[in-house]
This record gives sequence, structure tokens and C-alpha cells, in this order.
Amino acid sequence: MQARPHILIVDDSALVTGALTILFEETGHDVSVAGSIRDAVAAGSARSVDVMLLDLTLPDGDGLATLLELRARNAEPRVTAALTGRDAAEVQARCTAAGCRAVLVKPVPIAELLARVREWTAA
Repeated sequence: MQARPHILIVDDSALVTGALTILFEETGHDVSVAGSIRDAVAAGSARSVDVMLLDLTLPDGDGLATLLELRARNAEPRVTAALTGRDAAEVQARCTAAGCRAVLVKPVPIAELLARVREWTAA
């Protein structure tokens, strides 16, 4: 039996994390949720992550710091996708430079999000 893909959702909005948790659990994924950089680093260090959906604005700083901290601990997720409300070239460039595979602008259409995660976890 193959392990279920592990998704780490990093967002400080309970509405966002609640909806995404239901979506991914219903489609066969294990889900962890973190509302801060500190909690995300702890969750990502405790268990390997296939896909991290990373909000850029967190209460304890820039969400991209999460990715850098996990990388420093040799716990980098297989794929990280930034979630942001800003569709700006500067944001895209910053996320790409930090190692994000994609930058998804909120609200992300459900079908697109599921298709991307399915693609990223199929390998």
C-alpha cells in the first residue's frame, strides 16, 4: 500500500486552512496545518512534506522564511507553492528565487489547485 501524499498548509486564516484541509483529505491526502513560520518549521521537520502550500503573509514574518528554514534543516518539501493575494512580478520573482515551484494567486480555483497538487505528487 502506497503512503498518502502529505500536504502542509501554511496559512494563518482558519477559513482557508479549514477549507483546504477538507478538500485535500477528501481527495486522498494527509494534511498538516500551520498558522505561523514557527509551527510550519516544526511540522515540516517532524514529517516529510510532499507539497507545502505557503502563504506569504504570516503573523511572525515573511512566509518564504519557512522554506529557507526547512531547507537549512534538510527538511525541504518536495514542492512548495506560494499562496498570495498579490499578482505582481516582484512577488513572482521573489518566490521563484526562494525555490517555489509555483505562485498561486488567491483565490485559487479548486480545479486548478487539485490538478497542480495531483501533478506534483504523481512523481
